Amino acid sequence: MKITGYKTYQVEPRWLFLKIETDEDISGWGEPVIEGKASTVEACVKEMMPYIIGKDPRNIEDVFQVLYRGAFYRGGAIISSAISGIEQALWDIKGKYYGLPVYEFLGGKCRDNIDVYGYIGGDRPDDVGATAKVQKDLGFKAIKMNATEEMHYIDSYEKVDGVLARVEAIRKTCGNYFGIALDFHGRVHKSMAKILAKELDSYRLLFIEEPVLSENYEAFSEIAKYTSTPIAMGERLFTRWDFKKIFEQGVVDIIQPDLSHAGGILEVRKIAAMAEAYDMTVAPHCPLGPVALAACLQLDACTPNAFIQEQSLGIHYNKGSDLLDYIKNPQVFEYKDGKVSIPSAPGLGVEVNEELLIEKAHEHGWKNPVWRNHDGTVAEW
Repeated sequence: MKITGYKTYQVEPRWLFLKIETDEDISGWGEPVIEGKASTVEACVKEMMPYIIGKDPRNIEDVFQVLYRGAFYRGGAIISSAISGIEQALWDIKGKYYGLPVYEFLGGKCRDNIDVYGYIGGDRPDDVGATAKVQKDLGFKAIKMNATEEMHYIDSYEKVDGVLARVEAIRKTCGNYFGIALDFHGRVHKSMAKILAKELDSYRLLFIEEPVLSENYEAFSEIAKYTSTPIAMGERLFTRWDFKKIFEQGVVDIIQPDLSHAGGILEVRKIAAMAEAYDMTVAPHCPLGPVALAACLQLDACTPNAFIQEQSLGIHYNKGSDLLDYIKNPQVFEYKDGKVSIPSAPGLGVEVNEELLIEKAHEHGWKNPVWRNHDGTVAEW
């Protein structure tokens, strides 16, 4: 079997789909994208494909090595995301060729399902208590929300109190044992992150995510002194080499590699195995589309230290197009009691609606907003 060609489809809300074709009339799908840089990653995929046209798509490790190590410059958001989508598509092909779900090639299932959480805004909410209650009534046992709006290096305690009030509202509407994860989104600096971590500790949160930017990882040790809440991070780290310093530091409790950014399914399986050796759990980052989520669930199936899965159904980014719109078997992502079953069909387990992709494809140009502090300086988003 040989790779013969490929197609890319950029569609709203902010997604990029990749189809890789073979001479056996078996094709596979991946999502190679960085949010806000879809066209850039698409160009990178185009540059990479000549390296693998004519190659056997089943030799996934070799393809990864060629794409990662074959060029002098390696790693980073764009290159790693392009490799990730290609790698996902190759696993989809391999699974379809042998008639097996991807997890069967990675040790087999160690679970039948995994917890998922819903998403609510949180940074500029109208009523987060009521919004969280809607998610609870849908069966979710946990939600994640943004912790705060833009925040300066040293900022007002009014903003701190606002964060506490929003968490308190969810506790009142959803109870003491409902899971609340707060995403600081890397928009908080160390000085304020310490204050927030300390003030939030009594609310027994599920985790706090990216309390500071991942490049400021040395601050995690300082922040951890002020809280017993698990600390999560990793969506902006790429390949096992980025994660190595986090494992060696030993402060983070939950890693969140993104299978469309960090190198693909096998690379994240290697990262998860490293995390297991450091007694860390895995909660894959996935605010993207159905192929990315299917890839995550294949990983979750064979990863004993995975504990919860992010998913994008109803997320505010998805206005106009949502998680289930571009697949023919939406029942594969049926959530029940806050859980989702592991897809068991060959490959990734999703049937992409290529006809709809062709109809809807256009350069969407999604960009995240640029925020500014009260003094006009640029703030982290």
